[in-house]
Amino acid sequence: MSLLKFHRTLQTTDPHTVPVLIIGQLRHLTELPFERISPKLEPRVERETFTKAVSCLHPAPTDTCSLYLDLARVAALPLKASRHNTASRAHSIAKVIQSNTTGVTESIVLVCEKQDLLASACAVARAFPLYSRKTSKGVNVDPPPTVHIEFVLVGGDNPTETEITEEDVLVLANVTVGIRLTARIVDAPCNEMNVSGFLSEVEAIALELGLKSKIIRGEELQEKGFGGIYGVGKAALDPPALAILSYEPKGATETIAWVGKGIVFDTGGLSIKGKTAMPGMKRDCGGAAAILGGFYAAVKSGFRQNLHAVFCLAENSVGPSATRPDDIHRLYSGCTVEINNTDAEGRLVLADGVVYADRDLKANVILDMATLTGAQGIATGKYHGAILTNSDDWEEKALEIGRRTGDMLCPVPYCPELHFSEFNSAVADMKNSVMDRGNAQVSCAGLFIGAHLGFEYGGSWMHVDMAAPVHNGERATGYGVALLAGLFGDHSKASILRDIAHQPTVLRNKSTGNGTEPPLKRERLD
Repeated sequence: MSLLKFHRTLQTTDPHTVPVLIIGQLRHLTELPFERISPKLEPRVERETFTKAVSCLHPAPTDTCSLYLDLARVAALPLKASRHNTASRAHSIAKVIQSNTTGVTESIVLVCEKQDLLASACAVARAFPLYSRKTSKGVNVDPPPTVHIEFVLVGGDNPTETEITEEDVLVLANVTVGIRLTARIVDAPCNEMNVSGFLSEVEAIALELGLKSKIIRGEELQEKGFGGIYGVGKAALDPPALAILSYEPKGATETIAWVGKGIVFDTGGLSIKGKTAMPGMKRDCGGAAAILGGFYAAVKSGFRQNLHAVFCLAENSVGPSATRPDDIHRLYSGCTVEINNTDAEGRLVLADGVVYADRDLKANVILDMATLTGAQGIATGKYHGAILTNSDDWEEKALEIGRRTGDMLCPVPYCPELHFSEFNSAVADMKNSVMDRGNAQVSCAGLFIGAHLGFEYGGSWMHVDMAAPVHNGERATGYGVALLAGLFGDHSKASILRDIAHQPTVLRNKSTGNGTEPPLKRERLD
């Protein structure tokens, strides 16, 4: 477990005692004057050695070169970033770090443009997960090693574009704390991170932020009409819960609610998953975990509007009191739902959560985030979450912010008049799972949630399905935190988040002919 420490300027260190890894795009490394990087390399590495090493880099997609023993290394990121990729190459940054870090106190220097500062910092955080129960010697070092993260900003036309402020450093720290918190929750197994364990994490964040949480739990859920959350979690030994954190600053004029699916483990219920499909279902709380990490980052960075985080927490377990196929539940919306698949449970808890956000919290912008469908990974892949929304403006903004933060998104069709008939029921208002699994399954799953708000809902609603991006192999990524921080950055006091939210872009064909420039580059318009 490493501590991450951000710096606004390069700290002078000797790579013999503090190993250093320098990462950047080849065009930035090639143009970088040695004097700007020398505080991390001298006296061990001279100008000629650095220049020759950079000239030898041939990223395909990445490449590294040793500068001094294996204690100083330089790495080049992929040459190209297509229009659906992030210009920061954030995913490659994380991979390079995982392959080249030493496990001791060290420095990581990121050479990038200021517009890629947040995405690059978040990529570093993803490379240093917090959760571990390994007992081997040397794993749990006290004190833990410190990773010093420093930046060399390039490409700016004026001094403000190559400077990092103390506020920037603080915001980067807050967002990366949120990412690592989210990843730790998602990595933890259900025997530790059950509903009670998740509520403890919510309470800890509430205490740190000086807020009070509201919790509705167990039989009280049924009494108050939360039939979705109660029906999913009632068979578990640890009772289900709806938890709410609210931040309401003076002068706020808008109310925003983030709603997270927090299924701490998903057996599939009586429609039980197979032996190869069930391992990894500790990650089914990834949406709620991202909401918690994002809420922490937003409030710590000075959110200026009313912000509510709603956590729909349950363990989808098997037992004598488990929901059966054919059971009918009445959800908080008042709608009745015939259960035809107990493994389609996330939409049930989220339906209760978004209606609570509308009716009780009076939110005019509602975003729900969930590891909702396996179909999401098929539809939009391992790196892009799927976004379904009733708002053209929010969809367009979310896609761009996803590229800027590294938490990428791809839209799926919002078309309830063509898709919602998949949930037709002869005996209830709707079923909870589609008739035809080949008909826009990701969209349909999200539409089930939206139906409880009502398709005539006058506010803005966004649904983010991030079942695949929530993890990379066996490790959580903390996906969603940076996206939330950037997507609602115009409500932040932090300039770096406001810049991400408002930064205009233009696509222009630009090729140098030397293979070092992507054919499409997003550039800032001043």
